[in-house]
Amino acid sequence: MTANSTKAITSLTIQPITTSATYTANRSWLASLHGTDQTETVTIDASKLTAGTHYVASTDSAQPYSRVLSGVPLGRITASGLYGPYDPAAVDGRQVLAGLVFDETLFAPGQPKIPCALLWHGVARTAKIPGGIDPTKVTFSPAGGALIRFV
Repeated sequence: MTANSTKAITSLTIQPITTSATYTANRSWLASLHGTDQTETVTIDASKLTAGTHYVASTDSAQPYSRVLSGVPLGRITASGLYGPYDPAAVDGRQVLAGLVFDETLFAPGQPKIPCALLWHGVARTAKIPGGIDPTKVTFSPAGGALIRFV
């Protein structure tokens, strides 16, 4: 090229595209607003959750976040202080009901810990609890357990 030559400049037009999605928590399990103004923030151990029972795995490549379902019963894991799905047969602390996940919570694939709001006292419809719960097997603890009445 000579000093007087000109180069053709190709211009690019960048047009950002924005998408949004709205998720509304399914709180059909909630039988009363009692306690909903006093939720507690806790952290879930993601490795304890089961897809299809405790959370909905994302199938959307544009929005890869999975959702922990509202209403999932949780217990506190003694060794780590994290929370996992309540299990009356567990021996790691989850056999004591700590409360129910209040809001559906988004989490990224591979995320080991998931923050969520815990409803620790209130009224819940037993038949609508994700994954189910047998209230006759619920162990309550005055030292940090849930105060949930099941109807």
